Amino acid sequence: MEKLVACVQKKPNALCRLICFPWSGGGTSQLAHWGRLFNDSIEVLCIRPPGRETRLGELFPKDMTSFVNEITSVLLKDLKEKPFALFGHSLGTYTSFAVALHLKEKYGLEPVHLFVSSAHAPNSAAHLAIKSIGVPDTNSELLAYVGMLGGNFELPPNEDIRRNIALTFRRDAELFMTFSFEKTDMNTPFSCDITCFSGSDDKIYDVQGWQELTDGDTAFYELPGDHFYLLKQSNESFLIKHITRCIENAGL
Repeated sequence: MEKLVACVQKKPNALCRLICFPWSGGGTSQLAHWGRLFNDSIEVLCIRPPGRETRLGELFPKDMTSFVNEITSVLLKDLKEKPFALFGHSLGTYTSFAVALHLKEKYGLEPVHLFVSSAHAPNSAAHLAIKSIGVPDTNSELLAYVGMLGGNFELPPNEDIRRNIALTFRRDAELFMTFSFEKTDMNTPFSCDITCFSGSDDKIYDVQGWQELTDGDTAFYELPGDHFYLLKQSNESFLIKHITRCIENAGL
């Protein structure tokens, strides 16, 4: 559990768990600390992918299915125990969506709310266009590709650090390429509400398709900032308050 999940503040009496999924190249430090910002009704768990932090020496997931299986097998008991919500940013959005699909299809479990951030709807033309490009060969092309997924990155001058960061980006990009979802006319995966967040200075995302993926309500919020708008304290405060309100209004 501790290998996969970072939980900086355990809240055994919480009414709901918020499972957070980091972005491409990211670890748990930025989202795990949310556990100290939410009130005692919400416990925050942040997923730690292989290949970083305390899992630095582990092999990266070979595909999204294997990563989803790892996550659900470790968390299944906890997710059955009490209600849960999911938050994903950028690549983390697709991981959280894949986990939600697996939980619904195999176990009949559904989040009380799905929070998605800076990501195209998985049933959109823009999402398919990115996947059609494939993972670039060179590191410079790779960074441009990561920029298409969202975000502007500059590698540090240290060659070893550059190599490790580029490797993590590459493996995360390859993981993204193995994620697939096809929406049929009769297939509405979820009934929970979905909230979509994005930064005003970031690229324009094709987000309207999220409305087709649930029978619940869908809301859209644009906050000031770039791809990593959520790291600004004012935006983080908004997210904490809004996510809290959504979860508390879910009738737990």
